[in-house]
Amino acid sequence: MNDDTFVHRAVDPGELADRAGSGGRAGDRAGDTVVVGVVVPVPEPWAQLLVDWRAKVGDPQASMVPPHVTLLPPTAVPVAERTAVTEHLCRVAAAHPAFDVHLAGTGTFRPISEVVFVAVALGIADCELIAADVRSGPLERSLNFPYHPHVTVAQDVPTDMLDLAYAGLSEVQAEFRVDHFQEFEQRPGGEWTIARRYPLTGPPR
Repeated sequence: MNDDTFVHRAVDPGELADRAGSGGRAGDRAGDTVVVGVVVPVPEPWAQLLVDWRAKVGDPQASMVPPHVTLLPPTAVPVAERTAVTEHLCRVAAAHPAFDVHLAGTGTFRPISEVVFVAVALGIADCELIAADVRSGPLERSLNFPYHPHVTVAQDVPTDMLDLAYAGLSEVQAEFRVDHFQEFEQRPGGEWTIARRYPLTGPPR
């Protein structure tokens, strides 16, 4: 139950093709496409804590992408539509206000998917609304599973390491204000870089 392919092997074309609904590879500019994603970043000091735990359990993605709540999973878009994508995301950000997030404890998608995550206790509805708007227009796409906001901390690691992450972060608590979301772009080497930040400037709900 995980469409958060930021946490999969970054250069697995089969996974990207299946989850992103395209034949494009990460950073495949030769094919006139680029893979992008949209996330709510987890700020410090909690970001480093989660990175450290991800490295501790041996997850190779620990150094590839910072902790986040996914709004748009990795999605291949034509390079020619990058301006349209930027304008679309600007409109989405302008329609939604800043909101509070509270992360609390751990959850897992096992046995369906070998994933342990930190749960979103507050801010779920805001993430759902923004994610639905992001996945429209030039970024319209379907998901393999129902959207479920979360912060992945372990995936594709041995069972005992999944158990370690689940228990070790079971009492984690993080509260922060979300005043923007970020667009990431995957580079040819597989790493993710921030393409742009979009301030949330919409009217209060």
